[in-house]
Amino acid sequence: MSRRQGIVAAIAVVVALALLAAWRFGVFDSSTAPGAAPPVVAAAAEVPLSYVGSAACRDCHSQEYQRWQGSQHAVAMQVADERTVLGNFSGVKFRHRGVTSEFFRRDGKFMVRTDGPDGQLADFEVRHTFGVYPLQQYLIELPGGHVQALSIAWDARPKDQGGQRWFHLYPGENLTHADELHWTQRQQNWNFMCSDCHSTDVRKNYDAATGTFATRFAEISVGCEACHGPGSRHIAVAQAAAAGDSASAAGGLTVSFHERRNATWVIDPTTGNAARTTPRTTSIELDACAQCHARRGQFSDDYEPGRPFTDFYLPALLEPSLYYPDGQQRDEVFNWGSFLSSRMHEKGVTCSDCHDPHGGKVLAPGNAVCGQCHLASKYDTPSHHFHEPGTPGAACAACHMKTETYMVVDPRHDHSFRIPRPDRSVSLGTPNACNQCHADRDAQWAAAEIRRRYPDPKPGFQGFAEAFAAADRGDASATIALAQVAANQDESAIARASALARLGRLPSETSLLAAEAALDDPSPLVRRAAIDVYELVPPGQRLAVVPLLSDPSRIVRMQAAHTLAPVPEQALDAAARAAFAAAASEYVAAERFNADRPEHRTNLGGFYAERGDAMSSEAEYRAALALDARYVPAWANLADLMRMLGREAAAESVLREGLEKNPQAAALHHALGLTYVRQGRKAEALAELRRATTLDPSDERFKYVYDVARKELQ
Repeated sequence: MSRRQGIVAAIAVVVALALLAAWRFGVFDSSTAPGAAPPVVAAAAEVPLSYVGSAACRDCHSQEYQRWQGSQHAVAMQVADERTVLGNFSGVKFRHRGVTSEFFRRDGKFMVRTDGPDGQLADFEVRHTFGVYPLQQYLIELPGGHVQALSIAWDARPKDQGGQRWFHLYPGENLTHADELHWTQRQQNWNFMCSDCHSTDVRKNYDAATGTFATRFAEISVGCEACHGPGSRHIAVAQAAAAGDSASAAGGLTVSFHERRNATWVIDPTTGNAARTTPRTTSIELDACAQCHARRGQFSDDYEPGRPFTDFYLPALLEPSLYYPDGQQRDEVFNWGSFLSSRMHEKGVTCSDCHDPHGGKVLAPGNAVCGQCHLASKYDTPSHHFHEPGTPGAACAACHMKTETYMVVDPRHDHSFRIPRPDRSVSLGTPNACNQCHADRDAQWAAAEIRRRYPDPKPGFQGFAEAFAAADRGDASATIALAQVAANQDESAIARASALARLGRLPSETSLLAAEAALDDPSPLVRRAAIDVYELVPPGQRLAVVPLLSDPSRIVRMQAAHTLAPVPEQALDAAARAAFAAAASEYVAAERFNADRPEHRTNLGGFYAERGDAMSSEAEYRAALALDARYVPAWANLADLMRMLGREAAAESVLREGLEKNPQAAALHHALGLTYVRQGRKAEALAELRRATTLDPSDERFKYVYDVARKELQ
């Protein structure tokens, strides 16, 4: 939208102010016959949806707009200028791992001299700021529209808290220009990694033919329409209201956040806990927040608030690289997954029960926000928390929302709202809130103190820790416990899906039976994870998945297509073939959306290989390697494709080339060893298989194959 159009739109809503306010609170009473919209409103309903900018909302929604202006959403990304840049660009130098970077001004621009894509020092212009507190990052545009996030950030905290300094986001690592975490490489690419959550209506616009981006957004920051959807029709409805016609209840927006309407929380004085007067039956608000507050993969930029989250994003489950076995956050997971595993979510709490969605702050200070639903006379007392009132240990969040610090200076609260379990720290090695404060004591002490103060302690809502810990250790006996978690409807959907994901790595009849029982689960997370388990069995045994090719959720349909890819077409009836074609088209489109990433090109190569399209498969693997020759799975899969085609010499050539670029890749040494086994080159095979076990001693498969080879080849 042009600047002039924005001004016109703003004037229009000024005119509508008084009447729109009356419409919002239900004052208008339409005399139109039931079921028929007034003519002006009907015309407004036909206005094409487009983004108009947050300024267009200011006059009718002034209070919300003012709170939003004070939020971090409003400054999530900004043009770098005197007003927005917080860092010191006065010629200050910063040294890290042998590289001296300098931050300075030139011709009014903010500049940094640092090591570039070739490892040599060069001058780069900072075009945009990213965030404000407790740190601010800076964006630099490289050729081809590649926008990169600098790994040196500004600590925006006060100086007496250690701030007002430059610092490196990876202080313990020596990141050369060839490392994927270097600021010029793909893991720091704004277009893919960051843009969707820091601006409104982002369109990535990657051109696979040229390898370039033309990324665009409707508003540079996280504006009103990021949560409420495009506002053009809403403004038209306001104009219709100004003309004297009643407006529709939806107000012309793509979403109505009505989940808390006519619902209150009433505290039971007996338990001290509250319950909703009406159960929450939808996840509209949670889905809108999840777009940015979930650890997820994006596969379409057509999302608008009000549409199903899992039709555009694939959420991460409680995987061991991201969460501890008991579900506590390990890596940066952005709250949504943790919250889904909590009792709060199970009871019907939504984000805005605790947070002001416009200002971003909690609704009440300190323990008072918890006191909305938990009786203060029972819980905000030393008899419950055993700490002096007003001290850090007396804070509800200190015990029930333990923090983890990310990006060096940014502590984030765990939103799984758990009862402290230092006994699990003793048995499973998971962290606990007690020892975060009492760092001079061990977990045994903390567990004993909890037992002394609570002789009959509550176990907490998350009951899956022991099963997940066993599975994450590689204990095959965990299968039954995982199946029990997957079947337990008292567990959260994300926990049940995470149990199925682990069963997908443990082949057994129990795993398959658990998956079969979960195929019609209400949660798309669970259904998708159940489908994945079927990849343990031969294609002919996967037909139970066929009905899910037409599932309501896109992530489920796409997983069904992936799982059924090797099933011969003649095994499906006409309806199933049509459903597969549609779901497969969605799968391919999702991978194509991320054609800028080698992992997605490799995924597509694997899909084509399963479908018997060797030419397309090879093209995708080679495209992945053209993007990043360090991406080992593409080398391994390409070599395996050559093997399947009977081209053993070509497979060996691929693996040798891959090892030239990735000499420490255990998977490639292992694959090369197997190639030599098939060629009868025993000594060379044993050397390569042994090398794989040396490089990655944690891989049990490498050890097993090497042990078998030693017995059979020597």
